[in-house]
Amino acid sequence: MSAISTGQAVILGVVEGVTEFLPVSSTGHLKITEGLMHIPVDDKAVVAFTAVIQVGAIAAVLLYFSKDIVRFVSAWARGIANRELRDRHDYKFTWWVIYATLPVVAVGLAAKPLIEGPLASLWVVAGSLIVGSGLMWAADQMGRHKRGEDDTSLKDAMLVGGSQILALLFPGFSRSGATMSTGLILDLDRVAATRLSFFLGLPALTGAGLYELKDALGGGVAATPLVVGTVVSFVVAYASIAWLLKFVAKHSFNAFVIYRVVVGVLLFGLLGTHVLTP
Repeated sequence: MSAISTGQAVILGVVEGVTEFLPVSSTGHLKITEGLMHIPVDDKAVVAFTAVIQVGAIAAVLLYFSKDIVRFVSAWARGIANRELRDRHDYKFTWWVIYATLPVVAVGLAAKPLIEGPLASLWVVAGSLIVGSGLMWAADQMGRHKRGEDDTSLKDAMLVGGSQILALLFPGFSRSGATMSTGLILDLDRVAATRLSFFLGLPALTGAGLYELKDALGGGVAATPLVVGTVVSFVVAYASIAWLLKFVAKHSFNAFVIYRVVVGVLLFGLLGTHVLTP
């Protein structure tokens, strides 16, 4: 029997699609949802399943930002062929995304046993939701929101990309939350910080999904739930991306901060009363 049913895959696909790019922690919400459905959150096949369905959300980013991505890749290819074009921002930005992905890949491979074991606990998720909220609130207050996407540098990309490690090690911290907060601390405006978060997430999340595919299938998850969960996450994530970019253009991150604290406190309560097991 598959470790995850098709019906459960639909629910998890919706949760993944809604939360992957919102700064509320998709991993945390997936683990909470799995706990409520009595799916073992530390099962290797389940951990792999959640990584695989992220590919659906990544596909939504690829489609939504297809014009930007084609522009970056084209500039990169032209720069490779013509040295005179290598000073252009789009060429350099593409390299920066690649460089900024290397630290999180290295930590992900080195810390895989911890990530799939002790750090997969719902206690960690609850604490990370609340601690990450404090960082997000402070970053939004500290940031001067004066720099746009064209003002980004290699330093910005490395610091924002490196912050993904926090979410990798502490599920509940939120990859989007960590990267957007770092961008705000570096004085990027909210839209620029959000778009940078999207672009920096592409290589790491795609690679993680493809890498985990064998563990999901080999660990007892049937192909049908994997496909269903991935397709659902794609459709829902596309709508979520469009909404988020419109929201951050006019609003602060305070709504996400409050939501995260409420969910974190509620999760502590559910764990403390044994309604959920960690």
